[in-house]
Amino acid sequence: MEQFHSILNLIVDWAILFFELMGVIVILVSGVQGIVGYITRNPLTRLNLAKGMAMGLEFKLGSEILRTVVVREFKEIFTVAGIILLRAALTFLIHWEIRNEEAHTGEAETAPERPKFSFRKK
Repeated sequence: MEQFHSILNLIVDWAILFFELMGVIVILVSGVQGIVGYITRNPLTRLNLAKGMAMGLEFKLGSEILRTVVVREFKEIFTVAGIILLRAALTFLIHWEIRNEEAHTGEAETAPERPKFSFRKK
């Protein structure tokens, strides 16, 4: 039984590292794309950056959830729970920003063109 427990801890530790690494890579790539989008004045830069940050935070949140598997003390549980709550709140706020940005850019793209009036007689 002890050997099974140590194998589980090893798998969970590697999975945590993998998810943390993936989260960092996604956030870094999104940041670089955001810089390029800002320089090229892409109107969707904020939306793309927010989506990338949200995806990176999802990976990091997954690693925190896995971390609860190997927690042994209540102090660690409270620390991990606090981190999960903070990351969940950040993810919620970023998704809220994405919805607002999509609504804003969607209105601009789908808004009907206004008729052009001229007061001159033809």
